[in-house]
Amino acid sequence: MIWGLDIGGTKTAFLTGTMEGEVLSRVAVATADYPDWEAVLTAVLPEPGTMETPEAIGVSCGGPLDSARGRILSPPNLPGWDDVPVCQWLTERYGAPAFLQNDANACALAEWKFGAGKGTKNMAFLTFGTGLGAGLILDGKLYSGTNDQAGEIGHVRMAENGPVGYYKAGSVEGFCSGGGLRQLSMLRLGRDLTAKELCILAREGDKGALSVIRESAQKLGSALSILVDVLNPQCIVIGSIFARAEDLYREEMERVMREECLALSLGVCRVVPAALGDTIGDIAALTVAVNGLSE
Repeated sequence: MIWGLDIGGTKTAFLTGTMEGEVLSRVAVATADYPDWEAVLTAVLPEPGTMETPEAIGVSCGGPLDSARGRILSPPNLPGWDDVPVCQWLTERYGAPAFLQNDANACALAEWKFGAGKGTKNMAFLTFGTGLGAGLILDGKLYSGTNDQAGEIGHVRMAENGPVGYYKAGSVEGFCSGGGLRQLSMLRLGRDLTAKELCILAREGDKGALSVIRESAQKLGSALSILVDVLNPQCIVIGSIFARAEDLYREEMERVMREECLALSLGVCRVVPAALGDTIGDIAALTVAVNGLSE
């Protein structure tokens, strides 16, 4: 048995599961209901000695963090979580090795081992949710960079001006995220529409909504072209909004990629929606444990 912790600003979940990524049990608490990080973890985790000691504990949490030292470094959505030695705390309390990854890397591992990227050696994962996080699997191993900042395609500027994402106007995240799509709707249409509302209107044939989605799809295609040319992956897995609106994105995205990518690199790369759906956060936390043991 392995354990997982999915730590977020809204909720923190404790999972038990198997090395095959199967979730056996789940308990969650509202993170903001507790005064500090230790109170949150104590509330969601079992008392020491009341459950079988796991093979490993995986922790998925929004960054910034230091995965090598197992420390959470003041994420903006977790006020007060400053230099938290989460892996050391877990190991001392439960006697099992603990491993930490940022949530995008954790989701990349989950889709690679158990989802749409299973069987690949080189894969990129994009969250495409509220923001645009990314994770890279290169040569059969998670690549997180020198200090856990690798793969952040969302910060790349696509236009001189445009919606703001990753604190940068015209960035990939600005054009390809839930928050960015809402801004883009205001900029182009003067209408405050969520990503869900835009997709509903686009499927109904609304020309304004279709134009916003088309612009987002074009920028997505350009961003993916950078990944294809630089990384030469077998697979790019995209979650959340793309997974739910692939029908609205794929044609324009692929048109741009055909124009911009190296043909030989594009020929060996498939772009697919994430396969793990709403359970990906749970499976991701468990997969951090699986990956930590394997490494």
